Amino acid sequence: MKRATIKDVAEAAGVGVATVSRVLSGGSASAQTRERVLAVAAQLDYRPSALGRNLRQRRTGGMGLLVPDLTDTFYGQLAEGVLACARAAGEPVLIGSTGDDPEQEAELVGSLLEQSVDRLIAVPAGDAATWRPALKAGMTVVFADRLPADDPAEDDETGSAALSDLMALDGLPAAAPPRPPDVPSVLADDRSGIRTAVQYLKGLGHRRIAYLGGPGHSRRVRAFREALSAALDDDLIVFSDGSRDSAYAAASGLFQSRPDLTAVLAGGNMLGEAAVLAARELDLRIPRDVSLIMYDDVPWAELCSPPLTVVAQPGHDIGYRAAELVLRAGTRRQRGVVLPTELIVRGSCAPRR
Repeated sequence: MKRATIKDVAEAAGVGVATVSRVLSGGSASAQTRERVLAVAAQLDYRPSALGRNLRQRRTGGMGLLVPDLTDTFYGQLAEGVLACARAAGEPVLIGSTGDDPEQEAELVGSLLEQSVDRLIAVPAGDAATWRPALKAGMTVVFADRLPADDPAEDDETGSAALSDLMALDGLPAAAPPRPPDVPSVLADDRSGIRTAVQYLKGLGHRRIAYLGGPGHSRRVRAFREALSAALDDDLIVFSDGSRDSAYAAASGLFQSRPDLTAVLAGGNMLGEAAVLAARELDLRIPRDVSLIMYDDVPWAELCSPPLTVVAQPGHDIGYRAAELVLRAGTRRQRGVVLPTELIVRGSCAPRR
């Protein structure tokens, strides 16, 4: 069947096209005219063209979503949350993978701007400078999971990001209080999650606890340092560049260089996977030889032998809330959101022998 047009509605209602457009967009019209137009539109099953509306407003509609790796289970969960919220709002989503590369991220942001996409949810790979052009162009940005690399808001317990503050803070004394954030973020409570994991390991008698880290989560590293304080050994903190090969190399190198360590906290599911594989290759038994906690709860964690103790973060909820924020942009000043984490104890940790 041919889809009804606004012209069909106007002819059937006996009014002009401009009157139909005004009624359907909430503009002024007499009660009688409004009732007649709405009745005819319902009878003809007329649905306004989102494309035409957005072209008149010089935007494509929908939103952009940039994540480091679509094959990563956590970012898949985050993307599903964004899609669920966007679907409920009737908004399409353009998804891009940055590979945690700031240059690729900048190219994708530029491409979205060229397509007139003016709302974006991003797991940022670059620093504040990467985002200045997008913000200057009027793009509405919400950060999810983490903040730009040099954002001072990473030290803030609220987890709120403010790119405008990054520019202003360059010339301010360190003690100057930050202004309310202009760029909201949705984060997991990394500090609480890491502290809880370290305290659990300490309670089992572990003191030589290592941390496997990846790019973009300096809040987790900072929380790990704070939790161990005087007992911290910097040699027990190692990093990978975000690839699986690099994660495996970091885990294997850590186990071989520090045979005295008794527990490992992996800062993400890829790092946890690398720790399990490296331990297996080196004939290290979990948890008899080394206890392991992974930040992220993914399906395979419970299928490991033994099942992994994890710090679960709400990936789907992070994505959903970020989409809610970006859809509400412009209606009121938005603030950052911090969602709770949960320590799920399974079989990969044991008291120190």
